[in-house]
Amino acid sequence: MTVTAQGPLPTGSYDVAVVGAGVVGCAVARELARHPRLRIALVEAQDDVGQGTSKANTAILHTGFDAAPGTLEARLVHEGYERLGAYAAETGIPVERVGALLVAWDAEQLAALPELAQKAERNGCHDTSLLGPDELYAREPRLGPGALGALHVPGESIICPWTTTLAYATQAVRAGVDLHLNAKVERAHRGTGEDHLLQTTRGVLSARRLVNAAGLHADTLDRLLGHEDFTVTPRRGQLLVYDKLARPLVRHILLPVPTALGKGVLVAPTVYGNVLLGPTAEDLDDKRATGSTADGLAGLRDKGRRVLPDLVDEEVTAVYAGLRAATGQEDYRIAVHPEQGYVTVGGIRSTGLTASLAIAAHVTGLLQDTGLDLGPVREPQPLTMPNLGEAFPRPYQRPELIAADPEYGTLVCHCERVSRGEIRDALAGPVPPRSLEGLRRRTRARAGRCQGFYCGAAVRELFESAQNEGIRT
Repeated sequence: MTVTAQGPLPTGSYDVAVVGAGVVGCAVARELARHPRLRIALVEAQDDVGQGTSKANTAILHTGFDAAPGTLEARLVHEGYERLGAYAAETGIPVERVGALLVAWDAEQLAALPELAQKAERNGCHDTSLLGPDELYAREPRLGPGALGALHVPGESIICPWTTTLAYATQAVRAGVDLHLNAKVERAHRGTGEDHLLQTTRGVLSARRLVNAAGLHADTLDRLLGHEDFTVTPRRGQLLVYDKLARPLVRHILLPVPTALGKGVLVAPTVYGNVLLGPTAEDLDDKRATGSTADGLAGLRDKGRRVLPDLVDEEVTAVYAGLRAATGQEDYRIAVHPEQGYVTVGGIRSTGLTASLAIAAHVTGLLQDTGLDLGPVREPQPLTMPNLGEAFPRPYQRPELIAADPEYGTLVCHCERVSRGEIRDALAGPVPPRSLEGLRRRTRARAGRCQGFYCGAAVRELFESAQNEGIRT
């Protein structure tokens, strides 16, 4: 297993380089790792997987009911929903099928619901139903006053996006993919041997085939290779995370009737037991503008107050913002350039989490179109991920596990009930964290209502001890 974060990159040419270790790039690397003859590199600009657009995903496993029928996105989300659902069950990624309600708040929105139901039908989502106000309020009794009806989409689910990305990366690395972190691609061109030469901040990497899954920067890399098929506009989404005490307020994912800017501001439970309110949709020029704003958060509270009035009186435990890769196009921008041995995977919106495994299979097929011989298939070794979901037993709730290893019974983070054993396992994993934030994403340590006020020092000590141990070895 090879994960590097510093020093020069290996010499010699890879068969395929995947640029971008978000959820899609990691899924592509995992899919390619099923072919053991291939030498694969996964190249990431930052110090961890899932640090770009994947970081601010709203954590929903979409059925694809509202995708534009006939588009590539509609097909891949539909396929990906089934693939990721099965994969999550196999690997222990927490998923809860809570269902979604698209709530109509005025006559115009109410009139749009039957058309949305017909669209869902065309997208292969056959179990939606229209609800009148009585049934709607019976399902969501804490909903704000004035709702006229809703479209119920029972298959919409909540999922842990972090565990998903980490599971893909872990299986890829275990199967022989080289993950190179802190390697930002600054230039790209073809060498005399027709290989792609990627000039990165850690030196040159050579590959016969290239997959561009660079998220917000996919258009920049595309232009380095002579294409101007799309332009990425960073769309900022700010979100509020409410404490677990708010969780009984909401039973479904509550969505507005969608607009041209996206699905709008939602209220949704999370698999961690919190409640999300967001995201905003702000088109910006700066691909680094991940800060939150007072106006953005005030706007979210105003919208949340109408949807679920009691929610805004609950405590907020975290605020965060991320950038989505908007292109102004209605569909994903996935294209193959056989003459260059190059596949672009651009314009992947928040549905990319759901579609990730289907995108990976699609991209692998496109690489074959470039003449790449995949060779034989070898399925990756089974993987069981740590459970971060509240709906399933956590280690501290499993007596047999604690009896075998008392570290699982020693809580370090009491808000999220994270044990010393879970932190130890994360620090020793195949793709270990390189920051306290990375450790938080893997374990939930410091992610609770105190945000590390009580456990921060203990978590830091464990993290730094592991770092020092790694340096010594």
